[in-house]
Amino acid sequence: MFNNLQDKLDSAFKNLKGQGRITELNIATTVKEIRRALVDADVNYKIAKEFTDKIKDKAVGEKVINAVSPGQLMVKIVKDELAELMGGEEAPFNAKGNPAIILIAGLQGSGKTTFSGKLANYLKSQKSLNPLLVAADIYRPAAMEQLRVLGEQIGVEVHLEPENKDAVSIAKAAVASAKSKNKNVVIIDTAGRLAVDEEMMNEVANIKNAVNPQEILFVVDSMTGQDAVNTAKTFNERLDFSGVVLTKLDGDTRGGAAISIKYTVNKPIKFVSNGEKMDALDVFYPERMAQRILGMGDITSLVERAQQQFDEEQAKKIESKIRKNKFDFADFKAQLEMIKKMGNMKDLLGMIPGVGKQIKDLDISDDSFKGIEAIIDSMTLEERSNPDLINGSRRKRIAQGCGKDIAEVNAFMKQFEQMRDMMKNMNKMGAFGKMMPGGLGGMKKPF
Repeated sequence: MFNNLQDKLDSAFKNLKGQGRITELNIATTVKEIRRALVDADVNYKIAKEFTDKIKDKAVGEKVINAVSPGQLMVKIVKDELAELMGGEEAPFNAKGNPAIILIAGLQGSGKTTFSGKLANYLKSQKSLNPLLVAADIYRPAAMEQLRVLGEQIGVEVHLEPENKDAVSIAKAAVASAKSKNKNVVIIDTAGRLAVDEEMMNEVANIKNAVNPQEILFVVDSMTGQDAVNTAKTFNERLDFSGVVLTKLDGDTRGGAAISIKYTVNKPIKFVSNGEKMDALDVFYPERMAQRILGMGDITSLVERAQQQFDEEQAKKIESKIRKNKFDFADFKAQLEMIKKMGNMKDLLGMIPGVGKQIKDLDISDDSFKGIEAIIDSMTLEERSNPDLINGSRRKRIAQGCGKDIAEVNAFMKQFEQMRDMMKNMNKMGAFGKMMPGGLGGMKKPF
């Protein structure tokens, strides 16, 4: 995410290395490179210039205390200004009503239908609401089928009228149906086009007028850069939407849309989405995004994702087993499953301060744990619950069962034992009461 922009900003900050204070002279090159980095990231030149002028005004003459270098101070100023440019603070999302109606708009291919499913899943799990998805794209039968499949996947009802070619009547009928079924949120997935056209604009505007939605969300493909910002401006003139959704942030995005769309349309970014998994949706926090753009990590979001997957009862059982030195392979695999549910592995690691830059060129697959899982799955139930049983002959059988070399199995067993020893020592020191549940901290990928 934003790797190219991050590298260029890093390079700009290096110009201040070794300086005792920030002056107009030594900041000139840094500001110029920051502006160039933003323009290369597809931020409009006017916005980039105004942004860097603000940075220069704030930075010149700032006193640098002994503990903070000019470069560090500059990073802080840029982070604050980036956060402000992207909205400053989290924007509220209105999902209250009888029912609350949320209209989803955007161009074809921007990820509207997938986002609609993700939003329904988010509201159902995070807000304990009872959503109804509405397939109002009358031009693409595949969109209706896609929404039906997504609804089935997340356990949310989908309002379908495949023979009806009037999107407005579909939306109105869906709202009436929601009221009769005690559905308190209606999410309407509308049609998109390959480009903005009058027919499309009229249709989505008519739906808006017919159902009076509490939220109108414009879905933007982050990879389209400045074109997405220009399209958002056109949509906003007709719809006066309430917020923006940035999709495909896991793709090869330069960051221009994320950075400048709030400035252009004066509407907040409310959600960011990456990947196809239904739980890959995050509320947009400008300051956290600014930190990630600058390679500072986002430990708050990482902890929140962990808490979402946190099972308190399971954690208590595992903690009890750790205290008794009974942590086994079944427990370990359960912890792996929790981590996998948290999202894309490279994205998660990038949230740890200082790690993002180190792994940006590495290919970290979401299948990273498959080898470990295959080894555990090749064990008998007795072996999983009692690791001490596994001798040389058993290891050989396990290696054959999972298709791994015996050396790989031995490496995994050794790491597991080291991790159990570490847990035992921490238990003696009374450290586990202060730790998050899990116990994967000492485990490295053996292959």
